[in-house]
Amino acid sequence: MAPTRTETDALGAREVPSEALWGIHTLRALDNFPLSGRPLHPMLVRALGWVKLAAAQTNRRLGAWSDDAAKAEAIVAACREMAEGGLVEAVVVDGLQGGAGTSANMNVNEVLANRALELLDSTKGAYDRVSPLDDLNLHQSTNDVFPTALRVAALFLLDRLEQNVVALQEAFQQQEQRWAHVVKVARTELQDAVLITAGRAFGAYAEAINRDRWRISKCHERLRVVNLGGTAVGTGLAAPRRYIFEVTETLRELTGLSLARAENLVDATQNADTFVEVSGILKAHATNLLKICSDLRLLSSGPDAGFAEIQLPQRQAGSSIMPGKINPVIPEAVSQAAMLVIGNDSALTLACASGNLELNPFLPLVAMTLMDNLELLAQADDILYRHCVSGIEVDETRCARQVENSTAAATALLPTIGHERASAIAVLAAQTGATVRDLAQSEAGITGEQFDQLTSATAVCRLGFVPSPNEKIHK
Repeated sequence: MAPTRTETDALGAREVPSEALWGIHTLRALDNFPLSGRPLHPMLVRALGWVKLAAAQTNRRLGAWSDDAAKAEAIVAACREMAEGGLVEAVVVDGLQGGAGTSANMNVNEVLANRALELLDSTKGAYDRVSPLDDLNLHQSTNDVFPTALRVAALFLLDRLEQNVVALQEAFQQQEQRWAHVVKVARTELQDAVLITAGRAFGAYAEAINRDRWRISKCHERLRVVNLGGTAVGTGLAAPRRYIFEVTETLRELTGLSLARAENLVDATQNADTFVEVSGILKAHATNLLKICSDLRLLSSGPDAGFAEIQLPQRQAGSSIMPGKINPVIPEAVSQAAMLVIGNDSALTLACASGNLELNPFLPLVAMTLMDNLELLAQADDILYRHCVSGIEVDETRCARQVENSTAAATALLPTIGHERASAIAVLAAQTGATVRDLAQSEAGITGEQFDQLTSATAVCRLGFVPSPNEKIHK
């Protein structure tokens, strides 16, 4: 039997492993919530460390532990250690839990108290020296600590997501420039429609990601407002007025984030609609990723019996039975990440809508889904940029052959020969197998040079056409 120590709470006594930094409240949570098998996101643990550090420094300025400088130093040092990434493995409660995050808060309180005791060369569990509640939770409540930490964690993760969105956008922009000269068939409802350039197609993807970039940047404004200092329901119960006014400023200085205390702490404590708004923006990005990846899979299908207009970087063997088969695994993986983000958004929305009166008890689910979505999208953007988009090649020969053979090329002739004759050429091409180029010459008197001009990259991409002074618009 491993050595244990006895700890007590309002429900009685329990034996806790002697060397564990966590205590009885964590032990009960481990018994009660064997749900997801996943602890809190590491960034959320670090954010809880930053919040505890801000509270400890503020309390110290206000005179807490003034008769015990060593204790104050140990508490501050323990909080800073967690904020900087240490002690994460000691926060072991399941990410899904009842109590609006109380178990997470108490796990952190116990770890920080016992770490402070270690720094003081005291025995773990000697809470008369450093208390998880009276010292580490001083002037705090789970109800202001947990949502504040969630916002801080989300803001830190947003930075990485923004960087990866920018990289993905720039990769598409580079492909837009690289393939601006290649004319290809554009399709509507998966049927040949008109002509476009490969560059313009990539440019549309770049623009969609650019909108995501702009929207995601606005998430900072939504998340920067915190309810720290509101304690239980936003009234600041049991907290000194100076603490309420100073603690958020301290947290802002420690993290370097542009945090602000909510004007209405009661509202900020009970309502979670901000998280729904942010999640919706992330869902919009996932939607764009899913659509783009679907296109990339279609355009690279083949290589012999599909569209095969583009070639994706080959990442791994595609089959255990079919020799030489290479699958579009990066777009497939990113698509699944996007689908999961969309599903998580639904769960988050339900959790935020299910709060009651002065508190939302389902913030642990909000935290799990929001952290997952920020992480998933950052990773998805990264692998799509590095392993796929930056290495895409366009098959210029195949695109040119499809332009000549497709009835879509007939649409480019409309300004010169009109809809009726262009339609007749398209029908004849479909019936005989002759190219639109050849039929345009034989049936409409279009020269090869004129056809090349009408189907050039410049012609198919300009915004409308301007007839020359001596040219009549066909009627």
